Amino acid sequence: MRRAAILAALLVASCIPSGHERRPEPPERPRAAETAKETLACHARLRERDVDFRPLPDRTFENGCSALGAVQLLDIGTPVTNLGAMTCPLAERFSAWVREAVQPAARAWLDSKVKRIESFGSYSCRSVNSRPGARLSEHGKANAVDVAAFVLDDGRRITVQAGWNGGDEDVRKFLRAIHQAGCRRFQVGLGPDSDSFHYNHLHFDMGRGPYCR
Repeated sequence: MRRAAILAALLVASCIPSGHERRPEPPERPRAAETAKETLACHARLRERDVDFRPLPDRTFENGCSALGAVQLLDIGTPVTNLGAMTCPLAERFSAWVREAVQPAARAWLDSKVKRIESFGSYSCRSVNSRPGARLSEHGKANAVDVAAFVLDDGRRITVQAGWNGGDEDVRKFLRAIHQAGCRRFQVGLGPDSDSFHYNHLHFDMGRGPYCR
């Protein structure tokens, strides 16, 4: 019994470093440095995927709005209207969504390629759903994008407003397919079934989630 007690004491002692063995904790890297490194890595991934973009300078605005680590998408393979500043992670997910979800779904359900996507924009310094007193929208951080319509090679224009519950079953399936695909890529995905504020567009953001409606 005594022998076991002595052995246990020795094992415990061996786990406690002596004073000269103690090493100082490494200083924490500033969050800004981490963010800059993440942004550069995101830029590299965009280039690997042949996405043409322009890095934007970090900017802060009144009311807590900002565009930090943002880019301007120039060419993702499909023209998109009204895009402004987007955080690089949002831009990365958005370009992948267009290439890997929107175009394949258009071919599958609509038998056509998407020639142009119409958006309601990305950065906008406002509260959630522009309601007074509501918290800052992800749009106010350049961290959200709203998509309203799709112009096809065959001349058709598919709008979220008319098509979501419209009479064309294939259009309904196309819109729901790309909405669900967006929910898998972005943190938040909202469509016309979410609330009255989204009756005419699909909203995607990289904020608090996951949430899909």
